[in-house]
Amino acid sequence: MSKFGMYAKFTAKPGERDALAAILLESAAAAEAVAECELYIINHAETEPDVLWVTEVWSSEEAHAASLALEATRAAIGRAMPLIAGVESTKIRPVGGKGLNFSNGI
Repeated sequence: MSKFGMYAKFTAKPGERDALAAILLESAAAAEAVAECELYIINHAETEPDVLWVTEVWSSEEAHAASLALEATRAAIGRAMPLIAGVESTKIRPVGGKGLNFSNGI
């Protein structure tokens, strides 16, 4: 089964980037307990003051979808939505590199 990844660009409403980052960091901390979530990184965009990038890697697309149904995830999304002006995402299929375990194949 192939790993699943996503790059998500969150544009916060003006002045709300740090509050949105705090919610996303809470989600990252919660993901520590989810074995299927292999990577969940929140990044500030240096050239866009209201933008955050999230990089995610999951064991499978199904594991990612299941995470969106969790009550804690749904609550975090509900808290984040009022802070968000826009979201763009790109699904990716990781094929290798430092930091990811591909011992089960890709």
